[in-house]
Amino acid sequence: MEFWPEFLASSWGREFVAGGFGGIAGIISGYPLDTLRIHQQSSNSGSAFRILKNMVKNEGPSSLYRGMGAPLASVTIQNAIVFQMYAIMSRAFDTSVPLSEPPSYKGVALGGFSTGAIQSLVLAPVELVKIRLQLRSSNNTRPGQADRHKGPIDVARSILRREGLRGIYRGFTVTVLRDAPAHGVYFWSYEYIREQLHPGCRKNCQENVRTMLVAGGLAGVSSWVCCYPLDVVKTRLQAQTQSSQKYSGIIDCFRKSVEAEGYGVLWRGLGTAVSRAFVVNGAVFSAYEIALRCLFSNGSIQTEKNTI
Repeated sequence: MEFWPEFLASSWGREFVAGGFGGIAGIISGYPLDTLRIHQQSSNSGSAFRILKNMVKNEGPSSLYRGMGAPLASVTIQNAIVFQMYAIMSRAFDTSVPLSEPPSYKGVALGGFSTGAIQSLVLAPVELVKIRLQLRSSNNTRPGQADRHKGPIDVARSILRREGLRGIYRGFTVTVLRDAPAHGVYFWSYEYIREQLHPGCRKNCQENVRTMLVAGGLAGVSSWVCCYPLDVVKTRLQAQTQSSQKYSGIIDCFRKSVEAEGYGVLWRGLGTAVSRAFVVNGAVFSAYEIALRCLFSNGSIQTEKNTI
């Protein structure tokens, strides 16, 4: 029982816990939009509004949250590790900056890049399971069909049993290619935008909640725009099962998708993704910053932080 007080007494422990709060806020706030994005990317099902209307009409509102158990169960640890790793890496890549000063923009970008690459080890299997659940339609599932599972653990076990470790890590390479540059842009954009909106806040941490929301939201939008075609390819690769394999790899998926549906397919669902990114990442960074300030100030936040 003595572990947690000692853990929270350290800077790393507080970064870890604050990152977990940020991750939970992000998942809850943006999961329905994420489900719509996955449906748009995987097939030519029409606009986000049409997909939303059909899902709610045919399967009920709960279908928008299908598969949320997998990311929600892991997101606390995953996001906590991401923010803690970023805090370490952003310093490691530019040791010339003293600890009393905020990390340089170079350290921020390189720290985010390496953090995105490393966290893909955890994220790739989680997103694989999430995508399989999001695309599963209770109306289209035939009785006795092998893919009829109750939740994320059932899906993960089935994939491991039928396809092995290689199956559960399907799409890992494209996840790394997407997440490494995206995280570099993500953290750099957040630090740069918050400083522009509230000069000096990187050092004194005096920005208000509005600044956190806007900077976090725009950082999320920037990171998605720069990597979106790779995300479409990743969704298509992870959506296919061993028995319904259509693409042999990243290049093959890219080529066949463009040949069949044109270059527009690489940007399908971008509007939904951008809308979700603004909401989710505004919530992530706000929850992270507020939790961090609570932990470092023994549960109190300065009044300015709560001003919107």
